[in-house]
Amino acid sequence: MTSTAPAASPEELLRGAGLRVTAARVAALRAVGENQHATADAVLGSVRSELGTVSVQAVYDLLHALTGAGLLRRIEPAGHPARYERRTGDNHHHIVCRSCGAIGDVDCTVGHAPCLTPSDDHGFVVETAEVTYWGLCPDCRGKDSAVGPATQP
Repeated sequence: MTSTAPAASPEELLRGAGLRVTAARVAALRAVGENQHATADAVLGSVRSELGTVSVQAVYDLLHALTGAGLLRRIEPAGHPARYERRTGDNHHHIVCRSCGAIGDVDCTVGHAPCLTPSDDHGFVVETAEVTYWGLCPDCRGKDSAVGPATQP
């Protein structure tokens, strides 16, 4: 995000979205804010370390509620578990390491992009286009110089 306004607290975000402020929701927002592209398991671990006992189902339920309210964005790279991020409200894309699964944000695609506008929208109103770039991150590229051309998992 490129806003220069001070970041809202998790409590303010929840109230602004019309959600009840609960310790678990605050902890989950904090966990994803500190670990962008976090898995549900990572959020669960963080929430448990902050609050103690919380069920797996409760974390999945709150991630669903936070995503539905637009406070989190869920991405699901092929062959990898779903990830959650606090960066919402824009149409940014992602780059994924096909070896270790590291994910980075890509603000914009550049150059000719023939597939971002469908040739036939089948009556749909297109809201976003998701682009996922696949390759090797710098760490994996250094470890495995024998890897051939990048392929999607």
